[in-house]
Amino acid sequence: MLNQFSRTQLLLGKEAMDRLKGARVAVFGIGGVGGYVCEALVRSGVGAIDLIDDDKVCLTNLNRQIIATRKTIGKYKTDVMEERIQDINPDVSVVTHRCFFLPENADEFPFEEYDYIVDAVDTVTAKIALVMKAQEKNVPIISSMGAGNKLDASAFKVADIYKTSMCPLAKVMRRELKKRGVKKLKVVYSEEKPTRPIEDMSISCRSNCICPPGAEHKCTQRRDIPGSLAFVPSVAGLIIAGEVVQDIAFDRV
Repeated sequence: MLNQFSRTQLLLGKEAMDRLKGARVAVFGIGGVGGYVCEALVRSGVGAIDLIDDDKVCLTNLNRQIIATRKTIGKYKTDVMEERIQDINPDVSVVTHRCFFLPENADEFPFEEYDYIVDAVDTVTAKIALVMKAQEKNVPIISSMGAGNKLDASAFKVADIYKTSMCPLAKVMRRELKKRGVKKLKVVYSEEKPTRPIEDMSISCRSNCICPPGAEHKCTQRRDIPGSLAFVPSVAGLIIAGEVVQDIAFDRV
């Protein structure tokens, strides 16, 4: 019978579509990368998604985040993404966690119920904790490396963390994961050398903060505020979603 996933089924087959429908994927970080991950997962037929983020949509998100519009500024990203998911496929089961993932709240998430984890968070501390938790619970995970300060969307690659190069974030992750005895981690990273942002205080979040009222996580608290483009983090997110969908659909994990 014809349905919204008929074109997808032509490529993947019914058995794969059944696997996707029965899968629960947790996406940690619903920003420039994570938003596009969610978008593609839902449009590919994934049946259950957990959304984890504590940010609100900000004016500066409009340049790259799929959930950011003038109407959604000031709303929680998890709420906006949930509404968008339901508009695409109301049969999807959505669980929202309005918080940031941290080592201290790691036990609050039902990791044993996840079929796949997407790490699209910003901080090394959270990334490491998420990888360690996934390893502990034996849940497949894929991590996004740096997508900021990049211009070339074609430079993204899928690789094991220990086979990456150029990406400063991947370098730190390699070192920290090696210390903890982690043998492998699938990542999406860019081989492009990061561009140094132009120093212009007239458009800097440092001196002109416009985070929505009540925002817990302000840009001014970050050590570095990266530049970003519409066509770079989106591509990273779509590549990640492609890996997740194929891993689940073809039972590659």
